Amino acid sequence: MSADGCRVLMIYPRFNPLSFWNYKATCELAGARHPAAPLGLITVAALLPATWEIRLVDLNAEELDERDFAWADLVMTGGMLPQQDGTLAVIAQCRSRGKPVVVGGPDATSTPDIYKAADFLVLGEAEEILGAFVEAWAAGTRSGSFRSEMGKTDVTRSPTPRFDLLKFDHYLHIGVQFSRGCPFNCEFCDIIELYGRVPRTKTNAQILTELDTLYALGYRGHVDFVDDNLIGNKKALKQFLPALTGWINEKNFPFEFSTEASINLADDTALMQAMSEANFFTIFVGIESPDTDTLVSMQKKQNTRRSLQESVHKIYRAGLFVNAGFILGFDSEKGSVADGMIDCIEATAIPVCMVGLLYALPNTQLTRRLDREGRLGLPDDAHQAQGLGDQCTAGLNFATNRPRRDILSDYKAVLEAVYAPAAFFGRVRRVGRMLDCSNRRLELPKSMEWQELKSSWRLLWRMTMAEGEVRREFWRTVIDCLTNNRRALPYVMMMVALYLHLGPFSRHVVAQVQGQIDSLADAQPAAHSAARSIQSAVA
Repeated sequence: MSADGCRVLMIYPRFNPLSFWNYKATCELAGARHPAAPLGLITVAALLPATWEIRLVDLNAEELDERDFAWADLVMTGGMLPQQDGTLAVIAQCRSRGKPVVVGGPDATSTPDIYKAADFLVLGEAEEILGAFVEAWAAGTRSGSFRSEMGKTDVTRSPTPRFDLLKFDHYLHIGVQFSRGCPFNCEFCDIIELYGRVPRTKTNAQILTELDTLYALGYRGHVDFVDDNLIGNKKALKQFLPALTGWINEKNFPFEFSTEASINLADDTALMQAMSEANFFTIFVGIESPDTDTLVSMQKKQNTRRSLQESVHKIYRAGLFVNAGFILGFDSEKGSVADGMIDCIEATAIPVCMVGLLYALPNTQLTRRLDREGRLGLPDDAHQAQGLGDQCTAGLNFATNRPRRDILSDYKAVLEAVYAPAAFFGRVRRVGRMLDCSNRRLELPKSMEWQELKSSWRLLWRMTMAEGEVRREFWRTVIDCLTNNRRALPYVMMMVALYLHLGPFSRHVVAQVQGQIDSLADAQPAAHSAARSIQSAVA
């Protein structure tokens, strides 16, 4: 290694395979290996000196070769909470080979002590501190910690990510980021702790340069704006969308976009129209709960100021379909909440629902409150499987307010109801009828036509060969869409394709939750027996 050069092996850790977000079956349908590319690592790569050589290995899409370790002077890794085990495994591999390893990313920033075996910790937003690390490395330093103040980085200085390091065919979509931060103050959310409550946006020129780079590299298809709330800074977004619309028209619609936004998007008809014209086709919305008291308690009051059903349907009529998140386990829940949540999901007609259990993330208002109340950590009667997976199975990492068994029973009931084939496909049909695609361009870029044809045939084959009820509901849905709103068919088929993952995954979670319920039932008589023994001994 020369004084001004370094060979860096970037390793993106595996996500937990039991995660809601792995979409393995849907990826296989599209000929991909993983849903999303590692935007964080390729942004870090763009911040490193031009004289440094970089290799990227995404362990969610490919295997690590021993020759990669032999080539490298330095390893960089890190990711999110569902990648924690994978990141620790990478650190162990590096230590066993004597390779120095740098760890960063949101999970290391939130819980640095977990990663103390790494040689270097780079904590916070990389733009602020990576230069200091590079200087230290060049000066011969071989361990240390570098931290930036969160939420202060000027993102207009963020470079274009190194998209050239990606293997595009490995992914369902490629990410870009317009803004960081969210103006809201949800108690359970770590985004405001990591990135602040004042959304900071890139310039129009920055984002269009990123899209130009992707276009020049030959990528076509789905681009995800990974912002935690794209409409957090509406003023900046409204200035950006006309530029994006001009760009997408000039390039003949090579990309279609998705993102995450808060439900108050439905209040702004002009903004929804501008997003549709810019070729956005879907958004993820955090609904969390239909119960007003629970929303107020979690400090998500923005969801209480409007009808959720009417708001979601407005978004459909703007040509955007909605995926949503729901959470069970809040302290404010009064008795069973299953029926109310099922009714909300059916009334809003949201097919793809990430229904999970409340998880106290590090460094959130929720975690600090539970810590003050002495409620953090799994109680003795909790099932050990809760340490695995994601919030679908590993939630409730605290002593709950209402009986844990009741929460789990509610959770099981919701999953069984909303992912029953008749219910799921029924919601897809209703979305298909409401989705206004009249102004949407449906012609694919020529480079995507063959892949899309193969994916469509695979989907038709898989659904035709599926068990009776799924097969019937699928063809009923296709016929209904062709009869009532044929322009919505590509998006109806997207939702249908997700069921290849969601159906089996929901059944897996239901079985695991039932195991937790059974474990609690077995523990209860033992606890009662122990209590009687103590009482007898005292007597």
